[in-house]
Amino acid sequence: MGTVYRHFPDRQALVEAAAEHRFAEIEQYVRAHCFGEDSDLERYFRYAGELLSRDRGLTAAIDSARGRPGSEPRGTARERLETVVAEVIAHDQAAGLLRSDCPVADVYLLVGALSSVIRKGGDWARFLDLLRDQLST
Repeated sequence: MGTVYRHFPDRQALVEAAAEHRFAEIEQYVRAHCFGEDSDLERYFRYAGELLSRDRGLTAAIDSARGRPGSEPRGTARERLETVVAEVIAHDQAAGLLRSDCPVADVYLLVGALSSVIRKGGDWARFLDLLRDQLST
């Protein structure tokens, strides 16, 4: 416990660092795995769903520390993730796999909805199937 508090002044700082780590992990996954022949945005959503479902404790801690559910990345983590998600969107749109009216802001909105489905114990894989059908061209 002493080691933790030497690196982080309080619980809020610890949770924010964990959140930054999570968003960096998502960005790294997207860069490494989401530029192929299939729908890369769908792959991103599935990875986000797996991560959120697998690590509900961290999600709850982030939500609690920030005072609201479904918190988005902040600062440079947000900028980096927005950049790579925009690249994925453009890639899928150029390949004819994604409708042309899907901006990064919609993706954040949809990840928030995905997080809510997971938090409430819903069938998040089914949610993503429905989402895919609506976003496809």
